[in-house]
Amino acid sequence: MAVKIVKHGHEPEPQKFAIEFKCPCCNGSISFDTKLQKMKCPYCDTEFSLETLQQYDSVKIEEEDQFEWDVKPGQEWAENETDGLLTYVCNSCGGEIVADENMAAASCPFCGSPIVVKEKLGGVLKPDLVIPFKLDKKAAKEGLKQHYKGKTLLPKEFKSENHIEEIKGVYVPFWLFDADADGEVRYNATKVRMWSDSEYDYTETKYYRLYRKGHVRFENIPVDGSSKMPDDMMESIEPYDLKDAVDFQTAYLAGFLADKYDVDADSSIDRANTRVKKSTEDAFMTNCGKYDTVTCEDSAVQIQNGTAKYALYPVWILNTKWKGENYSFAMNGQTGKFVGNLPENKSLVYLYYVVVTLLGSVLAYIVILIMSWGK
Repeated sequence: MAVKIVKHGHEPEPQKFAIEFKCPCCNGSISFDTKLQKMKCPYCDTEFSLETLQQYDSVKIEEEDQFEWDVKPGQEWAENETDGLLTYVCNSCGGEIVADENMAAASCPFCGSPIVVKEKLGGVLKPDLVIPFKLDKKAAKEGLKQHYKGKTLLPKEFKSENHIEEIKGVYVPFWLFDADADGEVRYNATKVRMWSDSEYDYTETKYYRLYRKGHVRFENIPVDGSSKMPDDMMESIEPYDLKDAVDFQTAYLAGFLADKYDVDADSSIDRANTRVKKSTEDAFMTNCGKYDTVTCEDSAVQIQNGTAKYALYPVWILNTKWKGENYSFAMNGQTGKFVGNLPENKSLVYLYYVVVTLLGSVLAYIVILIMSWGK
């Protein structure tokens, strides 16, 4: 533990050293103070005994990340099982949509362009699982209207011209990763105490280095298998409840579209690794105790027994273009969680800025008048 007490307003002069040692608190250069007989940082005023520095360096992570996956998701289609399923191809964005032969897929759910080419489904694996749609098109349209509420800077024309009727129910392909993870993480933590006397305000900051090691079991880590669906958007409408997942049957596609995956499971492993590593760091952080701040400094995660499944998740999608810009909306077809980007009325934004500036100026003038009267 290191302790720093700061008198606010005091800033030490930086120094240069031929041999550089780093401060564990602020990463600045530190040196030996002959008067204190301690190591001292001139940037944050933290003092260290040599024993304390040795303790900081004693906790090191020697292991490296190691990720082992046995990825064989999906199944082979049975004979005649794909009869009646067609692949619609968008000539504009290259999107490939799977639908039954009775589905009138007139436009692409990703870019809105007409879909004109269709062929028999082939070249893809059969999904292991599907979460059926729980919310219908009416609920999706209502979700979009609720998303508009409270958006005072939203242009009125956008509401009437964004083709809300074209919102589509699409099953998005996901790879679901399971794994056992052994991890060790090193954190930097602080506890802060503040007080005052007649002359100064003080801040005392105590610095700690924490080490956690343990095991975590991960199940159904989702990584979408579509390059047309932005990863951040798909993660924003999570989570999905896998309790509703059932074995895939083509009947679930009736009346809906399905995005044909173009990012396979092997290509999704890097993103799964990133999510496992971050989730491990976050899980161990919850056991760090009561500190004012806790930040991860270093970690190592080893994955064993990594497997994957292929699933379809329900999403209501609307992609619309307005004044040359593309706007995308997505709603979780199971829970109703909604995300989407909206335009702003530039005239209203400018008016808002002018009003705020004028009000600020008036308030400042009033304050000056009051102060002058007091004199």
